[in-house]
Amino acid sequence: MEKKPHLYTEQEAYQKLSALCAMSEQCCHDMMTKMKRWEMADEVAERVVARLVKERFIDEKRYAKAFVRDKFRYNHWGGVRIEQELKRRKIAQRHIDEALEEIDEKDNLDALREMIEKKRPSVKGKNEYEIRGKLIRFALGRGFAMDDIVRVMEV
Repeated sequence: MEKKPHLYTEQEAYQKLSALCAMSEQCCHDMMTKMKRWEMADEVAERVVARLVKERFIDEKRYAKAFVRDKFRYNHWGGVRIEQELKRRKIAQRHIDEALEEIDEKDNLDALREMIEKKRPSVKGKNEYEIRGKLIRFALGRGFAMDDIVRVMEV
């Protein structure tokens, strides 16, 4: 049997979401998605999000910076994948660009080099060409740019 979602009033939704925003950075898209699951009317959800933005519980620029920092540092994602995820969450391109600038190029290349070196022993292949291809696909899947991958693998 499917569980019916709890129906929240506008004030209850605001209180619940403001508490969530106080614990971790959130974006408008995620809040709207959550309220859709609660089957809240669109106009009510928009008012709640507008209030959260007005009271600075939600700040998409701050969210983008925190997202970039966390995904790069802890998930070891490259800039391409991070940008795709932020776009999926409907973050403005100017916020994405500004947040991605915080990834230092040297740190990015060092992280990529470390990831490839760690992965190399477990990659099986008939020859070096096949192994390199697998490592390139692995790094691309993690969201690193092809230019950076080539630069790291040539050294």
